[in-house]
Amino acid sequence: MPDATGAATGPPHGCALDIRPLTDRSGVRASGEVGLTTRGQWQGALERLLQHDGDAYLELSAVTFVDVAGTSALALTAQRMGADGRRIVIDRPPSSLRRTLEMFWSDLSAIEVTG
Repeated sequence: MPDATGAATGPPHGCALDIRPLTDRSGVRASGEVGLTTRGQWQGALERLLQHDGDAYLELSAVTFVDVAGTSALALTAQRMGADGRRIVIDRPPSSLRRTLEMFWSDLSAIEVTG
C-alpha cells in the first residue's frame, strides 16, 4: 500500500508463502515466493521433510520465485536426506529454482526435478 508520498510501504506484493502438506504422499505443496521474509517458514517446512521416512515431494507449481538462500536450504536438506539414501522430488519448480540448482548443485543426486 502506498504512503502519502506514493512510495510503497510494507512487504512487496507476492511476498507471502503458503505451505500445506500433501495428502497422497510425504511432502508439501507451496505457493508464493521464497525470499528473505518467508525464509524461516520455508526452512521449517524443509526441516519437517527430514522427519519422514522415504522420499519427500515438493509440489511447487504455484511458487513464483525461490532466492539463492532458499535454494541453498533446499540443497542442504537434500544432502542430509541423501546421506540416508532418500531424495527430494520437486514437481514443477519456478525457473529461478531450476537455474540455481543447475548452476550450483547440478551433481546433487538427492534432488530430482520433474515437470
